[in-house]
Amino acid sequence: MQVALAWLLRRAPNVLLIPGTSSVEHLRENLAAAELELPSDAMKALEQI
Repeated sequence: MQVALAWLLRRAPNVLLIPGTSSVEHLRENLAAAELELPSDAMKALEQI
């Protein structure tokens, strides 16, 4: 999930993501996606999917 959220944030930084969560732990994982750095080759690979 973090990779998907990080990809969306890097792709369009003005997008407001509102992922649902069922626990505080999931919320922490979702917030951590903002700190995840995706290398450009990973972004290219994700764009191909």
